[in-house]
Amino acid sequence: MHLSEAFLHHIDQLGWNLTQKRLLLAVSGGLDSVVLAHLCREAGYDFAIAHCNFQLRGAESDADAAFVRALAATLAVPYFEKSFDTNSYSVEKKISIQVAARELRYAWFEELLQQPWGAHARCTMDDSFLLTAHHLDDSIETLLLNFFKGTGVAGLTGIPVQNGRVLRPLLFAGRGQIRAWADARALSWREDSSNSDTKYTRNALRNEVLPLLEKLFPQVRQNLAHNLERFAGLEAVYRSSIDAQLKKLLEWHGSEARVPVRKLLQATPLDTVLYELARPFGFTPGQTNGLRRLLDSGPGRYIDSATHRALRYGVWLQVVPLQGRDNRLHLLERNESSVLLDEQVLSWEEWTAAPAVMPPDPAIALLDARDIRFPLVVRRWKEGDYFYPLGMRKKKKLARFFIDSKLPRHLRERVWVVESHKKIVWVAGLRIDDRFKVTPATRKVLQLRLAAVSPSDNASLPAGSSERSGTPPSGTRE
Repeated sequence: MHLSEAFLHHIDQLGWNLTQKRLLLAVSGGLDSVVLAHLCREAGYDFAIAHCNFQLRGAESDADAAFVRALAATLAVPYFEKSFDTNSYSVEKKISIQVAARELRYAWFEELLQQPWGAHARCTMDDSFLLTAHHLDDSIETLLLNFFKGTGVAGLTGIPVQNGRVLRPLLFAGRGQIRAWADARALSWREDSSNSDTKYTRNALRNEVLPLLEKLFPQVRQNLAHNLERFAGLEAVYRSSIDAQLKKLLEWHGSEARVPVRKLLQATPLDTVLYELARPFGFTPGQTNGLRRLLDSGPGRYIDSATHRALRYGVWLQVVPLQGRDNRLHLLERNESSVLLDEQVLSWEEWTAAPAVMPPDPAIALLDARDIRFPLVVRRWKEGDYFYPLGMRKKKKLARFFIDSKLPRHLRERVWVVESHKKIVWVAGLRIDDRFKVTPATRKVLQLRLAAVSPSDNASLPAGSSERSGTPPSGTRE
């Protein structure tokens, strides 16, 4: 079967029905993407070409763009081109050039899919897809890279044929088959000089490791291609078993997940279940041993991924999101009634009479206003901070107060303190300082209130916006 026929047959087997879709082709100008463009033209698909100029190879990059521009004109399809300052983006985000290029191009492709163009310009996002020219050899290389890096079973299935709106219709074909089809039609394409640079791991694997393996095992590519199919079936069975175990183990509390340690220790095989449990939260295979040790550790121990924290808390292993900390120092002036802290608002009111009964809500603090001076300083707590907890005559460091209060470690990091003249008057949401408590001699009461707000509410909280009733709340003392 010729490549053209195999291409259509493969797409038909996948049930994609691309004749009814609007397609965006990512075309670099290399052999694979040029062949994909010509195959789509022969198939009569409605498509446009998008080319990214990452400006990494100077005049060569510009020549690639000119080539793809001419290709789009020859095929009479819409053409999009964008230049990126990839080096600056890489430095700014502290990521590799390869990762930077991937993030930049896929973000742009997503934008293009939402714009009107082509014969099916009225197509919705549900009918618009991105096509890339990844082929079988790319998938084999991905299998080996993942194997050598120590990935899970899913990584051994190679490149997925579909990932959301990204379709890869050439994954059935090897590089040799694609090259033969292009030569038979006298097609021209661009050769990327960086593809021969073995400082990149994939290039070293492609140009040095695989050729050596072929000398030892002449059928290595065919064998690995068959392994991709076998691993896909194995992964389906594996996934079903793992998901069944995780469903029994995981408990969700909002955005926080927790697992009973004793129950987890009975899972078989433990390290595999632990890895699959932690993987969706950004933990790497190399952190599995650390997570295993966490199960035998005391309360308060934790390990961080890029996005989450796994924390030993009592009989639980908790996984909580790492939130960006607002470490700024805020000043609450007398002419301002509130200040925004992350997704909370701290507000104040002043009364001329003390309440008959103290409110039970820990998010509300009632203080004797006599010795409190504005501006109030609102900041994150830090090591060495101390105060006199309500009901105590002796000072206590906040670190010890948190331990005695059994406040989880991941919640301690979110605590704010309110200061007046370098004295902590309130550990927000937890306890006031005994030196500023309301007494029978109090003549003016300062109420501080900490309340959660959604991002959409932020605009309604300008300085001086809250109303003051002058009426103290009722309740009972803490």
